[in-house]
Amino acid sequence: MKQFIVLTLALVPFSLFAQTTNAPTSRQQKAAERRERINNLIKQEEEGALIYQKQGAFGVKLNTDGYGIFYEHGKYKTITKTNIWWMELGEHKDKHEEKTSVPLVGGGFVFLGNPYIYGKENNFYNFKIGLGQQRLIGGKGNKNGVAVSAIYGGGFSLGMLKPYYLQVQDPNNANQVNDIKYSDNPTAFLDYTLIQGSSGFTKGLNEIKYVPGAQVRGALRFDYGRYNELLSALELGVNVEYYTQNMPIMVNSPDRKLFFNAYVAIVFGRRK
Repeated sequence: MKQFIVLTLALVPFSLFAQTTNAPTSRQQKAAERRERINNLIKQEEEGALIYQKQGAFGVKLNTDGYGIFYEHGKYKTITKTNIWWMELGEHKDKHEEKTSVPLVGGGFVFLGNPYIYGKENNFYNFKIGLGQQRLIGGKGNKNGVAVSAIYGGGFSLGMLKPYYLQVQDPNNANQVNDIKYSDNPTAFLDYTLIQGSSGFTKGLNEIKYVPGAQVRGALRFDYGRYNELLSALELGVNVEYYTQNMPIMVNSPDRKLFFNAYVAIVFGRRK
């Protein structure tokens, strides 16, 4: 028994030594694997490869007939293909819109009331949800290059018509000013001599009319971001929207269901 105890005590230091020598080996192996992964990512970045699992991006766009903001989410499927969905909020404007102000009696640079758009019947806002794909056409080549992708898709579009209100002097009482829309009194609404200015954005919000529709989108995206985890891009594209009813914007312009525009957008976001 004594011999067994002595032998056990003698083996303990060797066991501890083996554990201490094995531990660094395991840590060194993990560190080496981590370094290899980092080196591969650096190599891919230098070669311009866009390798990621998902991406999220915000964008600001200027259309030929308005403006919009959007959020886009993408999920990586292959090296060249990413499935995307997006949400967008924007406004359509008519080419005949022109802001004007009512000068005070005597002229000069002092104006009465808020600036207004003569002949505007409705503000036309839209909310869009779409599904599509992003296809890589050309990689960056190196981290200072530009990746070019084609984007296409379509989905649902909700048109929102908000009546446009003006502050108009009462024809029968010069001391009274009323907030009116075109359908209330077309003659007074279009009388320059009675208009005092616009009623402001909030007037008419409780009267919004919702009109369903559909939309398609096609674009080219130029991603110039220096680092692959950051998305910085310029996008050029076209939109087509069709609504189930006419969408009147201006009194003296024809009402339409179909809207086509071109746009330029700045896109920024992250990849993971």
